[in-house]
Amino acid sequence: MTSNGDDDRLRFASGVVVSPGGGSLKAICVYCGSNFGNSPAYRAAAEELGRAMVARGQTLIYGGGNVGLMGVVADTVMQGGGEVIGIIPRSLLEREVGHRGVTRLEVVETMHERKTRMAELCDAFIAMPGGWGTLEELAEAATWTQLGIHRKPVGLLNILNFYDPFLAYLDNAVAAGFIRPPHRGLVVSADTVEGVLKAVETAKLPVLQKWLEKEQV
Repeated sequence: MTSNGDDDRLRFASGVVVSPGGGSLKAICVYCGSNFGNSPAYRAAAEELGRAMVARGQTLIYGGGNVGLMGVVADTVMQGGGEVIGIIPRSLLEREVGHRGVTRLEVVETMHERKTRMAELCDAFIAMPGGWGTLEELAEAATWTQLGIHRKPVGLLNILNFYDPFLAYLDNAVAAGFIRPPHRGLVVSADTVEGVLKAVETAKLPVLQKWLEKEQV
């Protein structure tokens, strides 16, 4: 990783390796929308999450943007005196959506590197309401725990029952035989900020020594 001489907070990262999680939650990766959503409750929740993380002394790891809920949670943590590390692909930085006011902004070349780097830096994930990117990110984070790439909980901040259809999908996938019952516990949820923080802090992830039967390969 090399530093950009123009700004010590702007760093370029590559070749990272995801390491297993463990211990107390010192850093949380927050996935959320680049839009604000149609209800002020979403923005209020992002602000509350940022304040709660500052109160706990937890570092915010996020996608590095200055727009939508991403920008709100980052701004709130910074205003509270907390630490924020943003990870953003160069292509998005060049569109001027990178947040230059965070503690450190790391620039990577691809979206895949972005997700890998965020996973490397955090101890847990929290997904706020969002769109395609948020959905893909939270699903991949849970999949990586299932595959043993890391061991980190994923929490859904279910504001206004936003994630009810997704939670129903997971339950249906279990009933249909596509997700094993122990794997359902890879994702926890709560409808309040304090609730989801407690859920990821106390999550007891199942021991997943084998996730696919030999005859199913």
